[in-house]
Amino acid sequence: MDVPEPEQSPFTAVSVHTSRLHRQYQAYLDASTPYTTYRWAGTGVLLFIFFLRIVFAQGWYIVAYTLGIYLLNLFLAFLSPRFDPSLTQDEGLEDGDAGSSLPTKNDDEFRPFIRRLPEFKFWHKATVAITIGFLCSWFEFFDIPVFWPVLVVYWLILFFLTMRRQIQHMIKYRYVPFSFGKAKYGRK
Repeated sequence: MDVPEPEQSPFTAVSVHTSRLHRQYQAYLDASTPYTTYRWAGTGVLLFIFFLRIVFAQGWYIVAYTLGIYLLNLFLAFLSPRFDPSLTQDEGLEDGDAGSSLPTKNDDEFRPFIRRLPEFKFWHKATVAITIGFLCSWFEFFDIPVFWPVLVVYWLILFFLTMRRQIQHMIKYRYVPFSFGKAKYGRK
């Protein structure tokens, strides 16, 4: 008995090619995972090219400002613990989920620092955002006239206020989101 083949539509062909491209993209991402320094160096070069584009074109300041706000948001999520101890204390849930809080006293059990936004996702989202910002800087539609020094000053104020709050949070709940300077065991 012959089984009729499903009817091929243009959407099916597009779906097949899209899923193939997505698998290739994911394979490249998976292959780049162990090369942290090279990934961040590439992102830094891309950001530098974006800045050069903004400076030489003398426009698209609102795109640069938006990108800066987004990167600041990603950086704060990267520095923050996944389970915020201030939220559990505010909600009175200190005794509820003991495995999800940071130690606040010397006799508390050590729990490793788990980021709200892991390093790889931080890198990937930042790189995608810089690429989108760079692409937006080639379209006149996104070149909204603004007085850029105000945006720079506002971004700097926002950066210093949020970083001060984040550092105070780190001091209050005694956690360090970076691994350099910490003892490493198991290496010879």
